[in-house]
Amino acid sequence: MTTSDRSEHPRERLHDTPTRLRLATHLGSNSLDGGWWPRSRDLGRELGELVAQFPADLGRITQVRVSPADWGTRPRTVQVARGMVRVSSFSTGDAHVAHLTTSNRTLLRLLVVPPGLTDYQGEEALLAAATAGNAHTARELLRTVTDSPDVDPRDHWT
Repeated sequence: MTTSDRSEHPRERLHDTPTRLRLATHLGSNSLDGGWWPRSRDLGRELGELVAQFPADLGRITQVRVSPADWGTRPRTVQVARGMVRVSSFSTGDAHVAHLTTSNRTLLRLLVVPPGLTDYQGEEALLAAATAGNAHTARELLRTVTDSPDVDPRDHWT
């Protein structure tokens, strides 16, 4: 998970806790590069927080493509501390995925963990999405997490 100084963020702060984000050690090696667990379906607010707390060494998030099913509303742009982030959606492919493009021209595929999952399910989903060798689609991964709530993520995803 990442943290950062949020005092420069132009939007009202939504949460008092760090963004729930877990990234793989080696990006681009698996079907997913990690997971993001927003606390609501408000993409504008959640994306603002993700951008503010995103690891600086990966660059600034400049564009996001999302699955429409994951969000209540989808603004075309989101105002963030250092400018605007363009937002678009895709209608085909795997639901529960966000494609982030950074200023370093890095493209990341993140699992979007539904905000309503339990703490255990959400943490397991984040771990699975960031585990080396993960070949699951986002939908398969979430199905496993929600259908098998007693699975110990340290045993299942390694």
